[in-house]
Amino acid sequence: MPTRKSPRKGSLQFWPRKRAKKFLPRVNWNHINSKLSSEAKGLSGFICYKAGMKSAYLTDNTEKSMTAGRKMTIPCTILSCPHMKILSVRFYKDQLPISDILNINSLDKELKRKIKIPKTYTKKIEDVKSEDYDNLSIVAYSVVKSSGLKKTPDIVEIGLAGSKEDKLNFVKENLVKELSVVDFFQDGELTDLRGLTKGKGTQGPVKRFGLNLKVAKSEKGQRRPGSLGPWHPARVIFRVPMMGQMGLNTRVIYNNKIINVGKSGEKNILGLKNFGDVKTDYVVVAGSVQGPSKRQLVLTRAMRPTKAQLKKNYDFVELR
Repeated sequence: MPTRKSPRKGSLQFWPRKRAKKFLPRVNWNHINSKLSSEAKGLSGFICYKAGMKSAYLTDNTEKSMTAGRKMTIPCTILSCPHMKILSVRFYKDQLPISDILNINSLDKELKRKIKIPKTYTKKIEDVKSEDYDNLSIVAYSVVKSSGLKKTPDIVEIGLAGSKEDKLNFVKENLVKELSVVDFFQDGELTDLRGLTKGKGTQGPVKRFGLNLKVAKSEKGQRRPGSLGPWHPARVIFRVPMMGQMGLNTRVIYNNKIINVGKSGEKNILGLKNFGDVKTDYVVVAGSVQGPSKRQLVLTRAMRPTKAQLKKNYDFVELR
C-alpha cells in the first residue's frame, strides 16, 4: 500500500486564528448597497440576537421542487430583534468620514453609562452642507433592555440605501423614533448574518485543523503533527498546524432565507434553551446560524444572492 498522506487542513484565509476584538464586526455597506435595486430605501442592516432553533412547519411552493405543494418541516433559527435608535449620523467624503453629528436629545440612560456624552453639544445636521459630503450612514444602538437579556445596548454603524437625498430624509424623519425590523425586512428575502462563532478556548491541532491521528506506537504523541519543519530555517513557520485558540472568530453566513418576520406578541415563542421567551420583534431564518444563544449579530441584506436560494418559496404555517 502507498504511504497515507494527509495534507495540512485549515484555511489560511482566516488568519490569525485568535479571538475577535469586538462582537459586532465592520460591514462594507457601500458594496452591499451597490448590489441593491435603485428602488431600495431605508436601512441595509439591523442588530439582532440569536434566540435559538426550532422546527418551522410550512408549505413548499418552490417551482420544480420535489416537495412542491407539500407540507414540510425544516430547521430554523429565531432571531430576537429589539428596536433600534439612532446614536449619530456619519458623513463621508471620498469614502473617508468627515463628521459625526450626535443625536444628543433622545439618548437612553443605559447608553450614557456605556459611552461618554458631552454635557454641551451644539452641532446639528443642518450645519453640514450638501456639497461637503457624498455619502452618509447612521451609528445605531439596540434598545436591548426590552428583550430582558441585558441593559447595555450594542452599537454598530449601519448603511442606508437610496440616493443622498433619500438617506438625509430618512435620518431626519427617524432621528427620534425607534426603528423596527418589520419595516425593513420581509418574508422570503435573502439576508447575510455577521457575527462571532462559539468560543472553544485552547484546542490541539487535531481538533483545530483536522489532522489525522498518527499510529498508536509513534513517538512524541499521536495528536500532533509528525514534524514541525526542517533545521533551517531554524524556526517554526506559521503554516505548521499548532495548538491555540479555537472559535470566537468573525464569520459570515450568506443567503439565509427569511421564513417569517413578526412583531412582538404576534406569536408566543416561549422557553427557548438558554434564552427564555422572545419578547421583541423577531425574524425566523432557515437553517442554522453561528454563535451560541444570546449572541449579538448584524443582519444585512444579501451581498451575493444565488439563484438557488432566490427561487425558494415557502408559505410559513407555524413553529414547532
